[in-house]
Amino acid sequence: MTNRPRVVAICGSLGEESTTRFALETALVGVEEAGGTGELLDLREFDLPMFDPSDRSAGDSLELKRRVREADAVLLGTPVYHGSYSSPLKTALDYCGFDEFEGKTVGLLAVAGGRFPVTAMDHLRSVCRSLDAWVLPYEAAVPSSHSAVMNGAFTDAELEARVVALGRQIVRYSHIEACPASFESGENIGAVD
Repeated sequence: MTNRPRVVAICGSLGEESTTRFALETALVGVEEAGGTGELLDLREFDLPMFDPSDRSAGDSLELKRRVREADAVLLGTPVYHGSYSSPLKTALDYCGFDEFEGKTVGLLAVAGGRFPVTAMDHLRSVCRSLDAWVLPYEAAVPSSHSAVMNGAFTDAELEARVVALGRQIVRYSHIEACPASFESGENIGAVD
């Protein structure tokens, strides 16, 4: 790890006017404030076909994996669809694996049109844990997204502060020491055809 932790933020929204993208950019402000460097990985800019385990290098997947692998920590941002995270983010995570996530610190951010998006973050937390990543206990949620951001700004200063704090926390814990290998981690080998 460098002196300035490198954080990549993966945006699971393909929307043109994405609150998820805006919230991740805001979290990256917190990354910079805490002394890290941040980069937004906008999945609209990657050609990622539906994941087929027989072709793990399809489209731009090798570039995505390289950029995630080279990061010290990862922020995952998703809109909430039917109580879970988005299919573009699922596809991106399917291409990645232990090489990209094992022992890495991950922060979670979810955006919902309705109330607090707990289940989407729970689902992401489970995926990250299965990849032996260390998921921050601190997470950020943007409920009622239709009114949370207007004219390129958060309408609630407390919510904005929470999202910025996620960026600070990911830098703070980007250096966390990985747990020693356990029997369980040796049994979790990932997807096999």
